[in-house]
Amino acid sequence: MLIKSRKARKRLWLGICLFLLAVPAVFSLSLYRELHTPFAHGKADDYIEIPRRSTPEAIANKLLSAGVVRRTWPLLFYIKISGSAKLIKAGEYRFSSPITPLGVLKKLEEGDRFTVIEGWTRWDIADSLSHVDELHLRDSNEALRLMDETSAIRDLDPVATNLEGYLFPATYSYPVDTKPAAVIAGMVKRFRQEWTPERAERARALHMSPRQIVIVASLIETEAKLKDERPLIASVIYNRLNRGIALGMDSTIVYASKLAGKWRNDGRVYLSDVNRRSPYNTRIFVGLPPGPVGAPGESSIDAALNPAQTDYLYYVREPSRDDGAHNFYSKEADFEKGVRALREWERTRESGR
Repeated sequence: MLIKSRKARKRLWLGICLFLLAVPAVFSLSLYRELHTPFAHGKADDYIEIPRRSTPEAIANKLLSAGVVRRTWPLLFYIKISGSAKLIKAGEYRFSSPITPLGVLKKLEEGDRFTVIEGWTRWDIADSLSHVDELHLRDSNEALRLMDETSAIRDLDPVATNLEGYLFPATYSYPVDTKPAAVIAGMVKRFRQEWTPERAERARALHMSPRQIVIVASLIETEAKLKDERPLIASVIYNRLNRGIALGMDSTIVYASKLAGKWRNDGRVYLSDVNRRSPYNTRIFVGLPPGPVGAPGESSIDAALNPAQTDYLYYVREPSRDDGAHNFYSKEADFEKGVRALREWERTRESGR
């Protein structure tokens, strides 16, 4: 009996050892297959946003809900054991189909990316695109010509002659074989995603067309540095429009000079710019310019749709701050005092150099 008992214990321990060895082996094999098996999904043409400071769990769950991965645990386990979390970058990503979980992670770490900055004009975007080697553009003019195709926004803006204002500022990723037209289409698609039914309804409540809102938003974007000032600048725009006062915004004068091919690109507005007879020159012509003057971001669009309720008609930069803050005024005399204070500060700064 003792011998049989010893043999039974040996067999038991051997079985336990084999089980303990088999479990990791089976798990490792399953993990390997999960990570390396391509998964077909229907979101290859969609951009999926990975916000900044997203946790691996939040990223994996977002990819799961979008249908890009079949399960979250293989990706999360690999991220944990490899320490890949710190390599994942925020941005707008598009994942080819089929794709493996490792392919998804590689895209999040190294994916081709292109960033459109808030306030950029189509010339800025075209110039930046022309420097992306993978797109094989001859020059920025080739990209500009692609931006003249407006069929994707015709229902929103039937009079648009180009995509100015509708190339949404964000960071985009794209496969290496993507054509330039597809990159531009992705920017427009992102704008349409941001132009929600709620925003469209708000525009109708203001008796404004989408084009008018985009024009106002582009003015806000090019004038405001601080997010919390954007509704205030929006109120100045609407107050001046309602009173028939010219907007007098330098950003529109700069755009007019760029449109004429006369902008010197040195940051200065010259008398020849100010006197240019262009419908974009809001010092000469009352009302909105005929089109957007740059790419507005979400906060500028929302400011255009939800202006602050003020009686402000003027604003000027606050000289004591270096963050782009403005002072706002209802009376011209107060505004002139603000301008004089700014000019004095500029003179003092110049003499101190």
